[in-house]
Amino acid sequence: MNVWIAIGVTAVACYAVKLAGLLVPAGALERPLVRRLAALLPVALLAALTAQQTFADGHALVLDARAAGLAAAAAALVLRAPFLLVVAAAVAVTAGVRALGG
Repeated sequence: MNVWIAIGVTAVACYAVKLAGLLVPAGALERPLVRRLAALLPVALLAALTAQQTFADGHALVLDARAAGLAAAAAALVLRAPFLLVVAAAVAVTAGVRALGG
């Protein structure tokens, strides 16, 4: 029964956050600081998620094949490679390092 309570509370909280976003006056969203934060926040959240998924295993900090794949993706981005090539490079390097026992 506790799971259903958690699901219900989460659904109500999500609805409240969505409603709060709709109730913000349009003038407040046109401020330069708010526009800049809205543009940078998704990038920061994605970077944090990538770092957490790459370098964490539970509560431990790890450096394994995922880090090599991330480095390959970063190198491909610096070389201005297309997105699919960036993903392919990360996948190939990660698989290669894991195949070599890393």
